[in-house]
Amino acid sequence: MSIDWNWGIFLQDAPFGNTTYLGWLISGFEVTVTLSICAWIIAFLVGSFFGILRTVPNKSVAMIGTIYVELFRNVPLIVQFFAWYLVVPELLPESLGDWFKGELNPNIQFFVSSTLCLGLFTAARMTEQVRAAIQSLPRGQKSAGLAIGLTLPQTYRYVLLPNAYRVILPPMTSEMLNLVKNSAIASTIGLVDMAAQANKLLDYSSHAWESFTAITLGYVGINLVIMLLMHLVERKVRLPGSTGGR
Repeated sequence: MSIDWNWGIFLQDAPFGNTTYLGWLISGFEVTVTLSICAWIIAFLVGSFFGILRTVPNKSVAMIGTIYVELFRNVPLIVQFFAWYLVVPELLPESLGDWFKGELNPNIQFFVSSTLCLGLFTAARMTEQVRAAIQSLPRGQKSAGLAIGLTLPQTYRYVLLPNAYRVILPPMTSEMLNLVKNSAIASTIGLVDMAAQANKLLDYSSHAWESFTAITLGYVGINLVIMLLMHLVERKVRLPGSTGGR
């Protein structure tokens, strides 16, 4: 089978938007990167919070973290995207819901819904990683922190969490890569990211091979940058004598 490649299609004027087809893809690339960064910030902060809750001595508090994980981890991601965009605004106070649905720019609606959905979904996975990392640390670390007069929150902040994050850097990297790939599902609710722009390019130019090869390279490029940055972070925070340290 021969493929009639035409890479020049990217430099042709798009039918609307006062740009080229390449401009469409670059715009989608920027949306994908912005969405991934915002969602990861949410995932890291929320995942750390509930991961800590799951390891505290109080069983009632720990159960809150368990409920969160089971709720977000066991519902398909695409279902959550539609729930955040179609259902959650209906559950808001009437004035806030009407503002979100009627006055807010549709593109901002898509972006906010996608960011919250992707961030909180990934946070559920981060919660389990943080919990496992804290529980894998020697019990003596927590006891030593409390013995020198630190409160329990201080023990988590200054003793347990710094070591736990070092343990989960590799799986954390994997979650960041998965988050970038999962961001493509946001196109199903209307967000104009790389996946959506590739579909537009296909619809208007009929060049499927070129459009999807381009976004494949885009996703690979984003994830290569993430892997490189996380590798540098891992080397920077590695402790001599610890697991993986030298």
